[in-house]
Amino acid sequence: MRVIFAGTPEFARVALERLLAAGFTVPLVLTQPDRPAGRGMKLQVSPVKQCALEHGIPVAQPRSLRLDGKYPDDATAARDALRSAQADVMVVAAYGLILPQWVLDAMSAARPPEGAKAPSGGSEPRAAGSVGARLGCLNIHASLLPRWRGAAPIHRAIESGDAETGVTIMQMDAGLDTGAMLLMERLAIAPTDTTAALHDRLATLGGRMIVEALELAACGGLKAVPQPTEGITYAHKIEKAESTIDWSLPARVIGQRIRAFDPFPGASTECTGETIKIWNYEIDSNKSNTDKRHGQILSIDSDGVVVACGEGALRLTTLQRAGGKRLAAADFLRGFDLRPGMVLGTPPPTAATPA
Repeated sequence: MRVIFAGTPEFARVALERLLAAGFTVPLVLTQPDRPAGRGMKLQVSPVKQCALEHGIPVAQPRSLRLDGKYPDDATAARDALRSAQADVMVVAAYGLILPQWVLDAMSAARPPEGAKAPSGGSEPRAAGSVGARLGCLNIHASLLPRWRGAAPIHRAIESGDAETGVTIMQMDAGLDTGAMLLMERLAIAPTDTTAALHDRLATLGGRMIVEALELAACGGLKAVPQPTEGITYAHKIEKAESTIDWSLPARVIGQRIRAFDPFPGASTECTGETIKIWNYEIDSNKSNTDKRHGQILSIDSDGVVVACGEGALRLTTLQRAGGKRLAAADFLRGFDLRPGMVLGTPPPTAATPA
């Protein structure tokens, strides 16, 4: 089976490696253009591109796939590459570009010379992998659809305190993660899971599942089932502004956000005009904060900094100052003056204006 692969970050690279290890032929990889990154802002290739180059696979990096968009030449070149690849299916994993209708149509059209057309439409389960038909575009989505459609399903699952998540292999259509489900597998979210840790487990799961899906499709054993109409939620893109901790929230909710925003963008708070990132914590059930301000430091010891929240308190155990590295609380406090009574999240006092 010939598989076009479209993906960009590490999550997608894991899937590409699994497809290659399973013996699938990948004649073309689509990935995002190289981007400047790091302190030197040098152009960096994506993990998927690096993998493709290591395996000698042709790479296309269109800035857009819209033929009527800002970069029509990029889209036209990508269309020509897709046609030349003579693929049976496109696998998409965290690609970063919306697939326009022409891509969906091209990958669902019958392969000449058989003239058969892939089944589409309808609400009844149908077999994928019919003889003579392309299989369309299959997406590896890191959630239990229809919960957490959209760009940041791993972050939002942790932020919301979900007990489980998983991977859905989906038949792509014109909507935002609305296509029929082909395979689904659940995965528990541990109370200490960060986005980084959960990402790695989901990437491994997604790689295994897409191989399974294509092997089932090859023998006509893959069934497509429409998504439920209930339980739909959207995982909107993570914005840097969300990283600021709101100490009026319950300690449990703040903790979920700390884990959800690790590694990006990192939950942060202000203290004496400096930004501090919080990477690890414990919920402190022994502190009473009914008469304390939200964000007020209740106590400090070698185990951490205890801060009053809207409900309960958090013991901050791993912190980082701007330009520094993550440090255990005891090490952090040797270089940063925090004291009980200080209030985190408040701007520094402004100097009085002379009369």
